Amino acid sequence: MTRHCDVSIPDSPEPPFPITTSFVDVIAGFGRGSAELGIPTANVPIDDLPKIVEQLDTGVYFGWCKVRMAKDRDTKVEQRPDGREVQYNNGTLLNDEDLAVLPVVLSVGWNPFYQNKNKTVELHIIHKFSDNFYGAQIKFNFLGYIRPELDYTTKDALIADIHTDIEIAKEKLQLPGYRKLKDTL
Repeated sequence: MTRHCDVSIPDSPEPPFPITTSFVDVIAGFGRGSAELGIPTANVPIDDLPKIVEQLDTGVYFGWCKVRMAKDRDTKVEQRPDGREVQYNNGTLLNDEDLAVLPVVLSVGWNPFYQNKNKTVELHIIHKFSDNFYGAQIKFNFLGYIRPELDYTTKDALIADIHTDIEIAKEKLQLPGYRKLKDTL
């Protein structure tokens, strides 16, 4: 499972980790995670995250996350720049399993394959949700760094690496030094 780009991951977090966010809004992204890659992501406003996140190296991280409903908000529909509509249900259609603390792989960077103009933070939560949760809130932590951001020549290579990132995250999060931080969210 080791790739040339993987870094050595210790058995428990080392500074600057863990980095834990407050609850932030889940916003619509570019619509590529689910639609193009088959790997859904939750997008969050990078400006709402701790300042240290902006200073992190671009690449892939792992940690834990927790989604909560935003019941006090009205549902709405917004249109993405590509014209597709996004239903903001604020997480009100999620079940108890969806609202548990779950493992997550986080991408921080520019997504060179897609030539993003802005730095983003995208979370792939390792769980199959019962519904979308745009408008809900999410709290998460960064516990370790898996690899740097890469520029892929094919979509298949990108997808394969994301699947490897997921397996690495699942393996590392089972170690006691990381598993114990699940309860901090």
